[in-house]
Amino acid sequence: MLPRSRRLRRSTDFTATFRQGVRAGTPSVVVHVAVSNRNPSEETRVGFVVSKAIGNAVTRNRVKRRLRHLAAGLPTPFVADVVVRALPPSSSEPERLAGDLESAWRRAFTRATC
Repeated sequence: MLPRSRRLRRSTDFTATFRQGVRAGTPSVVVHVAVSNRNPSEETRVGFVVSKAIGNAVTRNRVKRRLRHLAAGLPTPFVADVVVRALPPSSSEPERLAGDLESAWRRAFTRATC
């Protein structure tokens, strides 16, 4: 579980990450990474977008919990704001979610450093 200090909560932070960051996608998730020097706690903050296209409230919350758990263990080479956007295959094929998230996470951070 991600502590409150490591979560994106304001819509302006989400919008800034979408607009200024780089993106890497897989069939079940899209990861947006924006290098941030505004983080007050000097640690990477992560936000999640799980739309109604995923399914009902129970399904969306299950996907969000899985993503939160997986993102807590992924390495961050530098301080950044990250938004993880779930796509419909994340609920229909949950066994590939971990691999897809790790792959997109790595590629997004690599692109952000270039």
